[in-house]
Amino acid sequence: MKKILNHLFEYKTLDRQQAKEILINLTQGAYNQSQMAAFMTVYMMRSITVEELAGFRDAMLELCMPLDLSAYDGMDVCGTGGDSKDTFNISTLSSFVVAGAGQTVCKHGNTGVSSISGSSNIMEYYGFQFTNDTDKLRKALDKANICFLHAPLFHPAMKNVAPIRKELGVKTFFNMLGPMVNPAKPNKQLTGVFSLELLRLYGYLYQQSSKQFMILHSVDGYDEISLTGQFKVFSNEGEKLYNPTDIGMRQVYPQELFGGASIAEAAQIFMNVLENKATATQKNVVLANAAFALHCANQHIALADCLAKAQESLESGKALQSFRALLAV
Repeated sequence: MKKILNHLFEYKTLDRQQAKEILINLTQGAYNQSQMAAFMTVYMMRSITVEELAGFRDAMLELCMPLDLSAYDGMDVCGTGGDSKDTFNISTLSSFVVAGAGQTVCKHGNTGVSSISGSSNIMEYYGFQFTNDTDKLRKALDKANICFLHAPLFHPAMKNVAPIRKELGVKTFFNMLGPMVNPAKPNKQLTGVFSLELLRLYGYLYQQSSKQFMILHSVDGYDEISLTGQFKVFSNEGEKLYNPTDIGMRQVYPQELFGGASIAEAAQIFMNVLENKATATQKNVVLANAAFALHCANQHIALADCLAKAQESLESGKALQSFRALLAV
């Protein structure tokens, strides 16, 4: 690792195979904790390359527990996290709206690293039991149209890395990888990323795959559609810049998206949205992200119609029913 670090400190890069081998060694405890921490922070001080990102992704997918849910044609709705914006759980809520609208979801999630509450924190707060049992996950998809894949259960090799990530308390390249390493390997994916540069990297890698994808980034730094300003969407159909008014919504203020000062507060906002008791801003941000997810899964359906489907899912209580059904399973 000393040799690797000196190589990187000289602004040299890794090829895809080197990146893959180093990450496998990292997760298997081949290096000491100080070296691992130094390696993780390199990529927040300089840009990661496509080759490096692809190598890290390859390693994570090779090491993860196998999971076959292909019969369900599920999609993932997941952000990288790491935008340090302290928003409420927008992508998790969007997942339930999408599930309520009839699109199966294999939601990949984890605990918060740079925010109070990640998707796993919310699910745990409401008593959800994480599982990697395939039969239980299939039952969840049958009953609730959504299953929740708690990342640590599917990436056991990460146990050597998780404590260091938690102690660092800042985003690392693992934040960049999250949506790419869903163990269900869904063919449909809506992904939010925390930087324009990462949007380009994701776009390049996803274009080499057979995925139906959309990658979102709000120009002011959110890893989702925040409605606080312009946002970019990169998909199979190309790249487009939107204003909130382009989708019939007003521009909002960042403070309107605050996710609370504790997990309990975040959980209350979460439930307010599902029960259709949230503020107009909270509701609209969730609907915007859910609409683009539905459009990603069904690109022949117009975005306006996808927005109507998302609104119907939330206002009719179908999204809430999906959440309750998942908890019951």
